Amino acid sequence: MLNPFDIVIFGGGGDLALRKLLPAMYRAYQEGNLPEGSRILPTVREESKKQEYIETAQQALKSFLGEGEFNNRDWKAFSQYLVPVVINVTEPDGHWDELRVILQQDAEDKSRVFYLSLPPAVYGTCCEILSKKKLITATSRVVVEKPIGYCGESAEEINGKIAQYFAEEQIFRIDHYLGKETVQNLMALRFSNALFENLWDAKSIDNIQISISETVGLESRAGFYDKAGALRDMVQNHLLQLLCLVAMESPHKLNANSIRAEKLKVLEALRPLVDEQVDNNIVRGQYVPGELSGKLVPGYLEELGEGSSKTETYVAIRAHIDNWRWAGVPFYLRTGKRMKKRCAEIVVEYKPVSHNVYDESVGPIQPNRLVIRLQPEETIQLTLMSKRMDNLNMELQPVTLNIELSEQYGSSFHSDAYKRLMLDAAANNPALFIHRDEVRQAWQWIDPIIERWQSKGTPALYRAGSWGPEDADELLQENNHTWFNVGEQV
Repeated sequence: MLNPFDIVIFGGGGDLALRKLLPAMYRAYQEGNLPEGSRILPTVREESKKQEYIETAQQALKSFLGEGEFNNRDWKAFSQYLVPVVINVTEPDGHWDELRVILQQDAEDKSRVFYLSLPPAVYGTCCEILSKKKLITATSRVVVEKPIGYCGESAEEINGKIAQYFAEEQIFRIDHYLGKETVQNLMALRFSNALFENLWDAKSIDNIQISISETVGLESRAGFYDKAGALRDMVQNHLLQLLCLVAMESPHKLNANSIRAEKLKVLEALRPLVDEQVDNNIVRGQYVPGELSGKLVPGYLEELGEGSSKTETYVAIRAHIDNWRWAGVPFYLRTGKRMKKRCAEIVVEYKPVSHNVYDESVGPIQPNRLVIRLQPEETIQLTLMSKRMDNLNMELQPVTLNIELSEQYGSSFHSDAYKRLMLDAAANNPALFIHRDEVRQAWQWIDPIIERWQSKGTPALYRAGSWGPEDADELLQENNHTWFNVGEQV
């Protein structure tokens, strides 16, 4: 059981805090995982916002929790944990003494989690003021959101600034995909089932696809997104982290250091893509107007309000991991906005049987396929070949074994990545967070791609509501592969 802790959410009135962090803590309370004596201290910039915050938080929970999760009894109890504070993060005299007085009401050994739901550019300033105000204790942790920097150099600068005030073991770099129950279950599937672990290498697997597709456009992130693009925003963190979990060797123990060491080996073994290799193995795209869910939606440039931009809203990559386990196996990474369907999934396609004992009359034999879907639903599917049972002829067809996690664990199952990760930070468990070395190695792989794009070419165009540019399909066809698009394949 967790000991009581304080969590200070800098940027407590922002979209992330209201949409994700407060619902996560509310669920933690409902499940009995928010210890009595804990406090949630969201920061706001103005006194008027502080006075309104409890009502703002209530409305946010009603809007962003699932159906049936909010109730007045739990809200009344949960609201007692909320202690809004006025702070101007970038100014040393910006009401910081109010926070210091509140935190010092409790013992020094009470855990403090400083969650920086802020632009990365002010991470260092915030940590510096925390240090000057003597708010960092031996049991303090700082949680920082991605993306950390826009390149390897800027990431090192930000990480270096934070490291002046927090030791590495106190820094929790969050990637919410790592907190998803299905992602954690990936390790359980691999390392506790001989069925999978004995067939998890180049001898058995033909290719692996990792896709994160979004139906939304820019929403309120236009300014940020046009400077970042899909490569920085999604590939450098989410997709590479999922790749690490899929491809890493079994750690000798499931602790933070062992898991991180194996993930780092994967990043180090990623075959570099530079110069012409970028052109040959990566497709970038940008959406134009199209039809999505029966509605006409604007293109990227219309949403951006600019006449031109080379920023990519779609990336497809053919990557290789040069080690004994994965030699010759292509890993296809894909992410895009305004795609046909919202989905995040890992698809493992196995090699065909080495000898087909059936003749052509039984129909085509498809290779086995394992699909681990992370969102919107959380499922595990295994496709096998089976005889058709509705006639006497010998005909084969693919059938799918389907595990719906929400059905398996009932209506009370609410997989909340932020809840898991925030509680892990409070418990000082860094296993699902990212080490500085991982950030550094990921940028070393990404930076040459960015440099190539800055000097050559423009994004291919694709219709909003499609699965991306045709060039991405051709990228897979070069290896006789096709994308697995949810809802369009057996």
